[in-house]
Amino acid sequence: MAEEAVLGYLENNEEISDSGNFAEVKGISHDELVNVIKSLNGFRLVDAQDIKREKWVLTNEGELYAKYGSPEVQLFLAVPPEGITREELQKIVASRLPDDIEEKLKSSMFKIGSTQAIKNKWIEMGKLKVSRKVQHVEDRVKELLVQIQAGEAVGSEDIDALKRRKLITPQTWKGYSVKKGPKYAPKRKKVATDLTRENLQRGEWKELEFKEYNFLAKGQPTEGGCLHPLLKVRRQIKMIFLQMGFEEMPTNNFVESSFWNFDALFQPQQHPARDSHDTFFLKEPATTRRLPEDYVARVKKIHESGGYGSRGYGYDWKREESDKNLLRTHTTAVSSRMLYALAQGGFAPKRYYSIDRVFRNEAVDRTHLAEFHQIEGLICDRGLTLGHLIGVLEDFFSRLGMSELKFKPAYNPYTEPSMEIFSYHEGLQKWVEVGNSGMFRPEMLLPMGLPQDVQVIAWGLSLERPTMILYGIDNIRDLFGHKVDLSLIKRNPICRIGL
Repeated sequence: MAEEAVLGYLENNEEISDSGNFAEVKGISHDELVNVIKSLNGFRLVDAQDIKREKWVLTNEGELYAKYGSPEVQLFLAVPPEGITREELQKIVASRLPDDIEEKLKSSMFKIGSTQAIKNKWIEMGKLKVSRKVQHVEDRVKELLVQIQAGEAVGSEDIDALKRRKLITPQTWKGYSVKKGPKYAPKRKKVATDLTRENLQRGEWKELEFKEYNFLAKGQPTEGGCLHPLLKVRRQIKMIFLQMGFEEMPTNNFVESSFWNFDALFQPQQHPARDSHDTFFLKEPATTRRLPEDYVARVKKIHESGGYGSRGYGYDWKREESDKNLLRTHTTAVSSRMLYALAQGGFAPKRYYSIDRVFRNEAVDRTHLAEFHQIEGLICDRGLTLGHLIGVLEDFFSRLGMSELKFKPAYNPYTEPSMEIFSYHEGLQKWVEVGNSGMFRPEMLLPMGLPQDVQVIAWGLSLERPTMILYGIDNIRDLFGHKVDLSLIKRNPICRIGL
């Protein structure tokens, strides 16, 4: 109906000057008419030009004043000739308003009314009473608001006054003026989009008008695989390890026994990290049945009474604690397995690395998750010292773009000496902790069967922290987990390492 009205009108007239007036005359919804004009304009049947008109409309407060009167007039009318106390006046003003108006609004009406009435010199606020200063007033505010509601013109000074009181707000109306287009026709022809078998059989193809093919139109976006930022950074760190001559450790066991995760690392059984508040223990299977018994006996002895020059921890080591299964809290559990296997097959110097997921029972916030990725590297050889560890760390982190390093003494149950690693962050203009490191203790290495002159240096860091810095992400939940925005993966390019 709207399309026929537009095309039919233009057949005998040069222009539709205002789509709003046209819609009102023809009894058509303006929204429907606008959609039709846009469609006809797209097919060049008509040429449409935008029309914009601004008009003033009442705010919610303005509508209230237009209906019940301005608060200053309501307050003036509530003041009797003999005067009234402020408290009584406030009650009367509130009682004149309908019950469905909120008490907060009633209170504000009294406050606004008092201010405006005093400003207009209608009333006088004495210490004891409120009294009139004039006998009669006109509700000019209500009159102006009613005029605006009716679409009547109002002076600019009055508009400014109402606008300052936030009783009116501008509203933009959008419409079109319409003329015949280069492809105008009194009736739109239905163009064909496909050549069908029936068209050919009936000979209709000779008279068909086909829709023009738009060679510039964009097709549907192709959905291809995208690497997650963590995978991109992981790949680059893996290449750094390989360039330094490291080989990857197998890290496919997310479930580990307490023995390999804690005991083999010379971590005492009463250590806070072994509490259920810090570690996820399994209900099924709750315990492991496969441990090397001779090695377990040596670990038990080193914990209880020491050996190899160590006094041990001097407590009653319990096998049932060691058998408990858990979600590994660090990939160092994999390192303990690899070093034990290396000792059994005849020692040879090795460089190992791993990058995989670990689990800790931590409260989730913007920098912590219950699961994250740990990067770990270790070198096993004869004659290694703390100087070798510092040299390897400087080489490793320089390849990550971190050339300024500081080391701070720390404590780990399975390394001595131990060092926290700090790097200067140019963006944050401060030193940031980037990892932990140390030399594995003899109490950990010698029960495995490694030669006494063999040392192991190791270090570890998270994968999430450098990735968050590289991609400008300040909340770890935006990077990893079920709340990640998948568009982040698609729009982020590969970042070059360089923190």
